[in-house]
Amino acid sequence: MKKIILLTILLLANSTFAQRLLTRSGEIKFDASMPNSVEIVGKSNTASAILDQPTGQFATSVIVKSIRFKVPLMEEHFNENYMESSKYANSTFKGKIAGFDAKKLVASKVAFDIEGDLTIHGITKKVKTKIYLSSNGTKVAASGNFLVHAQDYGIEIPNLVKEKFADQIKVSFNFDLDSK
Repeated sequence: MKKIILLTILLLANSTFAQRLLTRSGEIKFDASMPNSVEIVGKSNTASAILDQPTGQFATSVIVKSIRFKVPLMEEHFNENYMESSKYANSTFKGKIAGFDAKKLVASKVAFDIEGDLTIHGITKKVKTKIYLSSNGTKVAASGNFLVHAQDYGIEIPNLVKEKFADQIKVSFNFDLDSK
C-alpha cells in the first residue's frame, strides 16, 4: 500500500512539474548599431525563462553583467556608464501569452501575442509583442524580438557618442524550455 501511495505522489508531482517549462541557458541579444557605424551588439547565453503551461504566464530574467560584447571596453562602458549593472543587476520580463494552449504547439512556429512588464535599469514599462512557439514533444522553443528606447528606461547616452546609437534598440530572445 505504501508503494502505491508513494508512486501516486511521484506521478502527481511529476505531472505538476512538467506543466512548468524552464531554461537557464537562454539567449538574449540586443543590437543598438547604426548603419555604417561601429557594431553595438551584446549577447547573453545565460538568461532564464519559465513558461507555466496551464496559465500561459511567461517570465524571463537576465543578469546584466552576463551580456558580452566583442570589444571588452564596450562591455565595461555598458555595465558602468549605461546600465549601471552594480545598481540594476537584472533585467526582467513578466507577462502572459494571450490565447495560449499547449495543445496548439507543433514542430513549426506558432505566433502568439504576449503582453507584460519589461523592467530594465530599474524602470518598468508595458510591452506587447509576438512570441513564436514550437514543440518537439518534450521541449518548447520560444523566440521573438521587440524594440526598446534607451531613454524610456532612463539610460543616458552621452551626446559625444549619441550618433553611434540607434534610437530603437532591437532586442531578440531564444529559449529552449523543458521540464528539467
